[in-house]
Amino acid sequence: MFENQDTSILSTYFGTHSPFWRLAFDSQALELSAIKGATNIAIPLNSVQTMRIRKLTGITASLDIEIEIYGHPLHLHLVGRKINEKEWGGTASAYADTESVARDLVIGLSFAEQVVSEANSVIVILDKDGCVQRFNHLSEEYTGKKEQDVIGKNVYDLFMTAKEGASSRKNIEGFFQRGASYEAERWVNTVKGKRLFLFRNKFVHSGSGKNERYLICSGTDITKERRAQERLRILANTDMITGLPNRHAIHERINSAIQTRGDTSVGIIYLDLDNFKKVNDHYGHMFGDRLLKDVSLAILSCLDDNEMLARLGGDEFIVLVENATMNLLEKTTQRILNRMKLPFRVGLIEVYTGCSIGIALCPEHGDTLENIIRSADTAMYTAKEHGKQTYSIFSQQMNKKVSEYVWLDTNLRKGLEQHQLQIYYQPKISTKTGKVHSVEALVRWLSPERGLIAPLEFISYAEESGLIRPLGKWVLQTSMQQAVDWRKRGINLRVAVNVSARQLMDEAIVTSFIESLEASELESSLVDVELTESCLIDNEDAAINIMKQLRHLGAQVHLDDFGTGYSSLSQLARIPIDAIKLDQSFVRHIDTNPISQSLVRAIIVVAEALKMQVIAEGVETKEEEEFLDSIGIDEKQGFLYAKPMPADELEHWLVTQHPHLSLD
Repeated sequence: MFENQDTSILSTYFGTHSPFWRLAFDSQALELSAIKGATNIAIPLNSVQTMRIRKLTGITASLDIEIEIYGHPLHLHLVGRKINEKEWGGTASAYADTESVARDLVIGLSFAEQVVSEANSVIVILDKDGCVQRFNHLSEEYTGKKEQDVIGKNVYDLFMTAKEGASSRKNIEGFFQRGASYEAERWVNTVKGKRLFLFRNKFVHSGSGKNERYLICSGTDITKERRAQERLRILANTDMITGLPNRHAIHERINSAIQTRGDTSVGIIYLDLDNFKKVNDHYGHMFGDRLLKDVSLAILSCLDDNEMLARLGGDEFIVLVENATMNLLEKTTQRILNRMKLPFRVGLIEVYTGCSIGIALCPEHGDTLENIIRSADTAMYTAKEHGKQTYSIFSQQMNKKVSEYVWLDTNLRKGLEQHQLQIYYQPKISTKTGKVHSVEALVRWLSPERGLIAPLEFISYAEESGLIRPLGKWVLQTSMQQAVDWRKRGINLRVAVNVSARQLMDEAIVTSFIESLEASELESSLVDVELTESCLIDNEDAAINIMKQLRHLGAQVHLDDFGTGYSSLSQLARIPIDAIKLDQSFVRHIDTNPISQSLVRAIIVVAEALKMQVIAEGVETKEEEEFLDSIGIDEKQGFLYAKPMPADELEHWLVTQHPHLSLD
């Protein structure tokens, strides 16, 4: 009788068996209405009832309470959830009205059920014993099992080996005890093969009067992402021409060997091929690349198991020898020299390319990575001076570098003062439009004594001596003023300047940018910066701070020579850059090199995910250009389009390439 009376009360006052209910965050009155959002009757609640309702989360759940409506006691069943930060709501029905209660639950839970079923993630809900409570559609697709076949069964028995199951059971039981959410990566055997999933696991209460907890395992297939990361890891540590470890990889190994050497010595054998440049220039880069591969194999055949060969770049190689003695280093060096005296046959062509070798021993000739490599490098140059195809052991008397330092110290200062430096500009071509939107500024030194000196010969000295600050400031100011002059004449070009590791560690570069902007009366920079991966080694946090300041001033930041240095995928996601410039070693012959193609495609995928542009430098052939266009490179730069040139020559080139431009 009372049950029918409860139903009759709701029908009498609201005209329905299932009125809407609402509770505001600042009220203890339960509002009931036949129309959602309106208020017919406000029922006072006690603090316990109010607290129970406010425990509802955003997940639809149910509870029952005892109330009175105009003196009539009523056992009410509420179905609902937290609507927003300020209110809870749902539908109400008489507790004994089974049909209305069921209908309210179906309506309230149907949306949540659909979300779980159709979510673009694997979702499995487990109880504390590891038994499956829910198994959504994507879970079915990956496992080939239907939800109705796995509900109530143990997940450890269904999908894991005995060893995996025991480990997971122990972990999950511990997590249930602690009640903390967590993430885990796990390889899973699926109908699509073995896949790597990132599971984000969270504990939830049942939401009913019975206080039960469940583990919601939400998994995302990250197999492609991890494989892309692995390809990038290989890219960061492997020389693309020879397949040997690159500069980054060997530097890490040398550092590790020095730190763990104990009472033993670490040996460095530094090789530079003799006459390689002449052979390369005469027969072409493709021939040179094949020769480098053959040379690598020849050197490897001379090494023992505890000796590691790497290519530093160009025609330079390095051998790391752990537990070294000078006698051992000299024997290995002599084997290499003997082999390198023999000819190499590339196709039908036979060539000779010997080598000059420098030897250094840690700690005798240096106790850090930089010092020991510098000592071996200095010894190698001494060997070249002694007639090539020989070796030298480092000694303190080798002062060639010191004398060169003195010459540069005197003459580069004069060069700055006497305006011997010039800026050349090389255009970058947009793949989408075919137009030039930016150029790279490249400094040249026209010395009265030595003629045209390439930046590679004096930039490293400028960093060591501190001249990089006035030199960098001059390049920045000159480039900024040139960009402003061009803009006034209708040429809208951004100019990218190269920034060294030393500059990026110096707050003065930010000051120089501000001064250049003020002098040019600009609010936002027309000059961007290109920095190499080595800029991030010594103090990444300080470098990132300066990069952020430069971007705030309007400069874009480009990571130059990507793949030959020190950056990793984690750094790409962490450092504030706008574009990646592929090193030209990846671009060369990319149209015929499947390894380079795969790696560059992987870089583009990652760059797109991180919203970075990809620029290819060193484009020299139409075949390279066509392939790069096909995979979505944003900009291209290289001799195929134009060599670096003075500003007036660039203007002439622009008019030739873009006749619509009018230059004053």
